[in-house]
Amino acid sequence: MLHNIILKNIETEFVFASSRSSGPGGQNVNKVNTKVELRFHVQNSQFFSELEKFRIQTILKNRINSEGELLIVSQGTRSQLKNKQEAIEKFHQLVAAAIKPRKRRRPTKPTKSSVEKRIKQKKQRGDKKALRKKID
Repeated sequence: MLHNIILKNIETEFVFASSRSSGPGGQNVNKVNTKVELRFHVQNSQFFSELEKFRIQTILKNRINSEGELLIVSQGTRSQLKNKQEAIEKFHQLVAAAIKPRKRRRPTKPTKSSVEKRIKQKKQRGDKKALRKKID
């Protein structure tokens, strides 16, 4: 529940802009601003720790502009409200994925049977190629 409260409060830091969309809508496209841009300034955020801000900036660096704003665009539907909701949802998904700590890879050794199997296959390939040679 606390997580939902934080997510609702973070939406106070969003800046929305709308413009004409190139998406579906027929003649509606030419007269209604349905495309929604969500801008979120990562460094000025009060809801993330410095480590989380750093992770967001490194993982989502292709979506962050020169002013340090995370930019998310939604223009999939004919409704500005639905596009706004999609942009907010996309923001939450991207940030959650960026903040989530990655599992460290534990190096493993090949099993004894897999090593034996590989060597057996190499021997079979070598024998097959040896049979292709001309007999003296």
